[in-house]
Amino acid sequence: MLLAMTASVVLVTTTILVLYETLRLTSEHLSELPVPPRARILAVVLMTFVGHTVAVWIYAGAYWLLVLRLGVGAFAGAPVTSFEDCLYFSVVAYTSLGFGDHFPTSHTRLLAGVEALNGLLLIGWSASFTYLAMERYWPLHGKAHAHRTARTGHDNGPESGRERLFPPAPGA
Repeated sequence: MLLAMTASVVLVTTTILVLYETLRLTSEHLSELPVPPRARILAVVLMTFVGHTVAVWIYAGAYWLLVLRLGVGAFAGAPVTSFEDCLYFSVVAYTSLGFGDHFPTSHTRLLAGVEALNGLLLIGWSASFTYLAMERYWPLHGKAHAHRTARTGHDNGPESGRERLFPPAPGA
C-alpha cells in the first residue's frame, strides 16, 4: 500500500507539471504564431489535448510497471496483459468514464481513484485556460472586430491579467 500511495503522489505531481508546462509554453508562444485568431484557439485546444494525452500515457506506464511487471495491484474482468490494455484503462480512469471490462482490485484501486480525481482537476484547469484563450482571441474574428475598431478608433484590449497570460499578437 505504501508503494501505491507513493506512486500516486509522484503521478499527480508529474502530471500536474506536464500540464502546467504545456499550458505555460502554449500561452508564451501563442501570440508569436503567424496565424489568424481561429488557428490560435485551435492551437490551444490541440495543445491541451497533447498535455492530457501525455498525462494518460504516464499513468498507463505506471499501471504497466506496477501491475504487469512488479505485481503490485491487479485488474479483474477482461485480462490486462499489455501496455495497450493499461493505456485503455488509463483513458477510462482519467476521463472518469467509468470502469467496464477492466476494473482495478487491490492497490490498483487507489491509483485508479487518484487518477480519476487528477484527471477531473486537470481537465477543469485546461477548460478554464481554453476559455481565457477564447475570450482573448474570439473577438478578433472578422467583421465585428473591424467594425468595432473603426467605430471607436481603438481596440479595447484585455485586462492586464489576461494580457499577461495571452500577450497581444504582433501588429494586433
